[in-house]
Amino acid sequence: MPDYASYTVGWICAIRTEYVAAQAFLDENFGTPEFIPPGDNNHYTLGRIGKHNVVIVVLPDGGYGLSSAAAVIKDVIRSFPNLRIGLMVGVGGGAPSRKNDIRLGDIVVSSPRDGHGGVFQYDFGKVTETADTEDGTSVQRFQETGFLAPPPVFLRTAVNGLGARYELQGHQIEEAIESVLQKNRKLNRKYKRPQASSDRLYRSDVIHPSSEDDEEHCVKSCGNDASKLVVRPERDEDEDNPAIHCGLIASANCLMKNATVRDQIVAKKGVLCFEMEAAGLVNQFPCLVIRGICDYSDSHKNKEWQGYASMTATAYAKDLLNEIAPSRVEAETRISEIPGILSSIEKTTSEINASVQIMGASLGNLTTKQHQVAIKAWLSPSDCSTNYNKAIRQRHKGTGSWLLESDNFDKWKADRNSFLWLHGIMGCGKTILSSTVIENLSSRRPLVYFYFDITDGDKQTFDKMIRSLLYQLYHQSSQAPLPQLEELFHSCQDGNIQPTSLLLSQTFLGMIEKTEEIWIVLDALDECNQEERVELLSWMKGVRAVSERKNVHLLVTSRSDKNDIESGIRKLAHTDYSLEIRSGLTSSDISAYIRWRVRDDDGLERWRAYPDIQDEMEAELQRKSDGMFRWVACQLDAISSCLDLRQLRQTLRSLPKTLDGTYARILHGIPEDYKKSAIKILQFLTYSRRHLWIEEVIDIIAVDLEESPHFDPKYRMPNQNEILCYCSSLVTTANVSIDRTQLQLAHASVKEYLLSSRLDDKIAPNFQEFHANASISKICLTYILHLDLPEPMSFDEDSLIRFLKAFPFARYSARYWMEFAIGVEAADQDLQALLEKLFYDDKRFYRLCYNLYQPEPHPYQYFMSVEQISKVYYASACGLRGMVGSLISAGSQLNTFGEFDDPALFAASVCGHCDVVEILLANGADANKQDDYFGFPIHAASRFGYVRIVKLLLANGANINAQGGISSTALEAASSANHVEVVELLLENGADIHHQGGYFCGALAAASRYGHDDVVKLLLKNGADVDQGYPLERAASHGYKRVVETLLENGADISIQGKEYGGALRAASSCGHPNIVELLLKRGADSNAKSVWGNALEAASTHGHHESVELLVANGATIDQSGALHAASSCGHERIVETLIRQGADVNAQFGVHGSALQAASSCGFEKVAKLLLINGADVNAQNSMPRASQNALAAAVSRGHEKVVELLLKNGADISESECHDGLIQIASSRGHLKVVEILLANGSSRVTPKNEQCSR
Repeated sequence: MPDYASYTVGWICAIRTEYVAAQAFLDENFGTPEFIPPGDNNHYTLGRIGKHNVVIVVLPDGGYGLSSAAAVIKDVIRSFPNLRIGLMVGVGGGAPSRKNDIRLGDIVVSSPRDGHGGVFQYDFGKVTETADTEDGTSVQRFQETGFLAPPPVFLRTAVNGLGARYELQGHQIEEAIESVLQKNRKLNRKYKRPQASSDRLYRSDVIHPSSEDDEEHCVKSCGNDASKLVVRPERDEDEDNPAIHCGLIASANCLMKNATVRDQIVAKKGVLCFEMEAAGLVNQFPCLVIRGICDYSDSHKNKEWQGYASMTATAYAKDLLNEIAPSRVEAETRISEIPGILSSIEKTTSEINASVQIMGASLGNLTTKQHQVAIKAWLSPSDCSTNYNKAIRQRHKGTGSWLLESDNFDKWKADRNSFLWLHGIMGCGKTILSSTVIENLSSRRPLVYFYFDITDGDKQTFDKMIRSLLYQLYHQSSQAPLPQLEELFHSCQDGNIQPTSLLLSQTFLGMIEKTEEIWIVLDALDECNQEERVELLSWMKGVRAVSERKNVHLLVTSRSDKNDIESGIRKLAHTDYSLEIRSGLTSSDISAYIRWRVRDDDGLERWRAYPDIQDEMEAELQRKSDGMFRWVACQLDAISSCLDLRQLRQTLRSLPKTLDGTYARILHGIPEDYKKSAIKILQFLTYSRRHLWIEEVIDIIAVDLEESPHFDPKYRMPNQNEILCYCSSLVTTANVSIDRTQLQLAHASVKEYLLSSRLDDKIAPNFQEFHANASISKICLTYILHLDLPEPMSFDEDSLIRFLKAFPFARYSARYWMEFAIGVEAADQDLQALLEKLFYDDKRFYRLCYNLYQPEPHPYQYFMSVEQISKVYYASACGLRGMVGSLISAGSQLNTFGEFDDPALFAASVCGHCDVVEILLANGADANKQDDYFGFPIHAASRFGYVRIVKLLLANGANINAQGGISSTALEAASSANHVEVVELLLENGADIHHQGGYFCGALAAASRYGHDDVVKLLLKNGADVDQGYPLERAASHGYKRVVETLLENGADISIQGKEYGGALRAASSCGHPNIVELLLKRGADSNAKSVWGNALEAASTHGHHESVELLVANGATIDQSGALHAASSCGHERIVETLIRQGADVNAQFGVHGSALQAASSCGFEKVAKLLLINGADVNAQNSMPRASQNALAAAVSRGHEKVVELLLKNGADISESECHDGLIQIASSRGHLKVVEILLANGSSRVTPKNEQCSR
């Protein structure tokens, strides 16, 4: 064995798996040191790699983390003072992103990035107090501080050199691992490369069930459903596999198991992986960190890839050492001679611990909110608080009190199941009154409201209304969750497909049924799209029906002159529930508003010294107002520009009598120099799909389609506050947040007027749909084509933020230009010229558009690569029939792939552009071209319910039974997404209803999994095998009672062993659906049926479903044969343990690895359960005969460090002498760092004695 002084390389491992891998790759193993200085608690292996002598050290068992790493290194430096460098080699959790394709088994090497030295400690920092919530309240935020040292320069140089060699020759890591495994065949089982299918990257919103602690259950509980996974292409033969990534490694004192937090840190810092030791070393111990990726830092963590990932990291580290000359290492300063090194390591870690606590709390909060975020993203509810806040700001103090003090309103609030309809003429202040009512009800819960808004495309449909109301009710019920919305979310493939308005409506009504009292306010029913009002009124009828059973208070407003609304409401309620907003009721409010404006408005300040003239203005406006707040507001805006008395009186005499006349006068009065910009503003605000930010409108004005340059930032207006000057009274600003302002049409009547036939002939063409769409699309495209783009065009998060700040209209333009261009591209030559520039002149521009907005629906868009996207693919996704035809004529290949094997036909099929599909097929597109994700175009069209496209594809030779992609067949795709019409079409055209491929093993199983009862019935009617793919188990596991009933009525085998749970009864019991458990038991399910996973009672006990436990026991489930008591005890379900004992469970029965139920509870630290068992006669000293298990309850509690349980057992007579293992309980506790447990044992008479049972495991 070489002299200790010859060891220059320190190699640190955190866990045993890494330690084994390191030893396996040694060229020569010298064994453990013959002498270790006193006080050094480390375990070493000495050896040689190439010409380097290496000291390998492993952290204590169970002692990973920053502080453990620092403590180990202190002893390494003292025992081996000649060490020059360190390598920290082992496993880490990957941080995959669109930019970094990180896979399991890949290798990450720490390298300096963006001001960090290669390792970023994300739980070390300080708390700052910031006021940046929406309501301006003060909140604590965590800010990372400090700088961790980079690896030594010569190590980083060696990394670069090795990378160059790998790039030229390819690496031999896989071969090196195989050679090691050939020599050590017993390592194969744990350390060889797992099957590729086990490399599953789940979407960030898919969370592993918290009760499923055993990683073996991940496939069972989370599955291989491709809709839950991020589907990635297989690596080509010319790509490195495993791949090597150099960059930032995130380190902390806590394990990263949260995909949301992972993604946030990745977005902020660009880290490549997460681990737990490096930050404890790199400032004291000059080292390089090398990590093999064994999981994805999410809730699905497991150890399947740990062995192989340890091997890949070790193989790389060995190659790296062989790249470095020993003389280069010896030239470095001895680590032991670095000034202050030992005192630095011994420095207190209190700052780190404080930061860890703050970070831990932050992670916990994010985890609890993760599911709510996924639900919100899926529903995409409109934010009506903006309408409410705007109305409250506009309201003059004291107005609306006539309503709040009226008998009608008092009765509405006091009565059960009440309804009130407020109606009046346009501009009478209905929205202000709605907001006044909402403010008055602010203390009532739940309170939900919606503003239909003709000026906002996101607030004009019944679908948008119901989504908003659903989310508000869901959010307000978070303390007492209503499960209906979550059930709908799961039935829609966990948010991958969108539900129909009918399903949303039924879900909302179901949630109301579970609510004792609810307040609903709907404003401006008349601003709901005309064709959707029938659905809206039908829904209101449903709400009124629920009101007969619950206490629902519904208040709605609308115009009086909408006959369909009036007749519909008359059928819903008695005329007593109607209140017309007449001029007599609002006259005092209007008078107060006029007086306030005349006396206090800055625009009328010039008349403050003339009270008689102020009286004259007030009287004239009051006399002509006729109950219209909106008319009054416009006239006050007009007279504010009058500079002298003659002009003022002339204006007052000529006031228009109607809003139409008022708007005509305003448009006519716009100065000629402003008119072009005013028309652009009004076109966008009238037709825009969403509100516009003021900075976006400023860039719209700066675009000139006639003069060159068509856009230049220097032509932006310098003072954004003057934007209202272009068309005052027709537009208004709304401060949505402290630093963001929207420009909006001033009132719904403005949009109605601009779209009416009453507009002046000279200006009317600008607001006809065709002309406006062409104008808007041309402005958007012109803007994009005149942007200053980077070369090469790639955006990380920071550069994208800077780009959008410099060009704020870019995202809107990229998102909406194609929606306005569809339908007008063929008839507008100027638009055609712009499209040709976009697609032909510079590929960076259309790729910019794709970067900012992907037209394909989620989750398909996730996989598109901006660099590889083809012109014809993007044009097809946008739905541009004319441009697709042009590109085909110019020679674009239709069946060559864009990104990830996706030809143009896929783009058009998945986006629903039937006319584009038609032209592609007519020009030779292959209807049977296969894709990795969806399979075939017919699968994509079927999944999204595009009936016409499915018909077109079938007519052009698409194979109706083609197999591939996530759904295997088109029939399964349509069935899983509840598209009944498509399912019917496919069956009529010969789809194979008995196909057994795909994730679900058939269409019936897919429809059952997502609760689509109509599809299930249709498939069964057409001869589907009722048991194929275990549809009964799938429906039962997700709580779809109607589907379960349908399947049973059609002969489903209730006793069949299922795929994931072992049968329908166990599935319902495991997943907590007692209504289905009850149904299955009534239909004859065997309560004691066993499967490879156990039985129903054990499953319900494990997961804490008390109601199901009671049902099963009442229906003959045998308690002691199922291990139910042990399952409930090990999981801490006290109420279930109590129930099982009451029903006769044997508290001392031996079952499974834990032995007794008491040992199970003790091992897992559940003090209350252990106490309950002891009270009911559990033997505190019962011995466990299972090999490699703790000997008894006390030994189990000691080994896990459960202090309170140890104290409880000792108080109840636990015999210490009967519990000792080979080195005694104290040795076990101290070796694992459970110092408090050591104190308890010493206080109770324990000593370091030789054990009686040497077979006991720690």
